[in-house]
Formats: sequence, C-alpha cells, structure tokens
Amino acid sequence: MTKTSIKCLCGLLIAYAGAALAEEVGCVTTAWKLVGANHKVCVDAFEDPKIPNVICHISQARTGGISGTLGLAEDPSQFSLACRQTGPINLPAKLPNEETVFTENTSLLFKSTNITRLWDAKHNTLVYLAISRKVIEGAPANSVSTVPVMPWGK
Repeated sequence: MTKTSIKCLCGLLIAYAGAALAEEVGCVTTAWKLVGANHKVCVDAFEDPKIPNVICHISQARTGGISGTLGLAEDPSQFSLACRQTGPINLPAKLPNEETVFTENTSLLFKSTNITRLWDAKHNTLVYLAISRKVIEGAPANSVSTVPVMPWGK
C-alpha cells in the first residue's frame, strides 16, 4: 500500500468516525426467493449526531438470494430519505457547511450510501442529502430532505 493510499483510507475513516448508527425500523419483502433471503426494502432510523432532535429515516432496497444472504450482493442504489425536527433545535456554535452524518456499506467492497448534512444559512434550514457512492465511478442516485430550524411548541 502506498503512502497516498494509506492517507486516503485514514481520511475516510476519520470522516466517517462521527457518523450516526442506524436502527432498523422494519423491512418489507418485495420479491420472494426460493433460496436465500428475499429481496426487500428496509427502513432505518438515525439521529443527527451533532443536532439533537433531528431524526432521519432512510428506506433502502436490499438484495436477497444466496449472494444477499452471504453478504456478497451489491444492493441497488434505490433509497428515499425523510428528516424531521422532533424537539427544540440548538445549533452548535461552529456548524460546518457540509458534514457526513451517516454512512452504510451497500456492497462487500467500494459502494456505500452516505448522508451529508448541508447548512443553508440564508434559509435557516438543515439539508440532508443521501447519495450512493462507488469509490471508482460514483452514482447519480440521490434523495434530499430539509429541516427548517424553527421554534418548538410551548
């Protein structure tokens, strides 16, 4: 491994170290498989690790069959994202304009779903962008959700 490769790997690990962990809400079968797990769509929930009272739900297609059961399948880049305010939001003093808040591998190697939080200061809005990322070529699949920072009820 070259020094450049090691630096890139370390950079990726540091970037994802603060990312949230998801909790599975549930899955729905989309296609029955005779052998191995069924194809399904699963919904996971996660809280923004730096913005209390913001929760996001992401639904993702998961490949079944023998390769899916063994963890060797590449999940399709099909997902949807919804983020909501669930209580009062107090923004940190130094909120980065862009930060990865969630990442999940969608293949054994090189492919992941990442959710990045963007700060739209002009509109006082948190923007969450989900993308599918392949290390080599990338993918255009994406989904966006916004959370306007507003006062919470009395």
